[in-house]
Amino acid sequence: MKTSFHLAYHVHDLNAARTFYGTLLGCREGRSTETWVDFDFFGHQISLHLGEPFQVTNTGRVGNHMVPMPHLGLVMAMPDWKALAERLSSQHLDFVIPPSIRFEGEPGEQATMFFLDPSGNPIEMKGFADLDKVYSK
Repeated sequence: MKTSFHLAYHVHDLNAARTFYGTLLGCREGRSTETWVDFDFFGHQISLHLGEPFQVTNTGRVGNHMVPMPHLGLVMAMPDWKALAERLSSQHLDFVIPPSIRFEGEPGEQATMFFLDPSGNPIEMKGFADLDKVYSK
């Protein structure tokens, strides 16, 4: 079964969110009101509502990194991940964890990058050379 997820979370400023998700990440804007806006987040629906974002702590140990928890993320095909990493790097995005490869040579080898939206919500984008190996042990 192939389905899309829906995730709703808080942001401080809808205009800043529109610039970040729409312009920088390239997500298509959907419906909106004065208090929320939907985006097509790479084939998934996110709803950004005005409010206080969730508390984030760097408590997730992954390899040699402590990653922001909780966080939203996507698994992408490597060519798509590389294109996004290049676009974000060219826009001088301040990465929490810059584009890099982790678990190199292991079954779970993946590219990753972490960054924050303007409200401090953490996002991780992963890239895999072979999407059939996302769950390899």
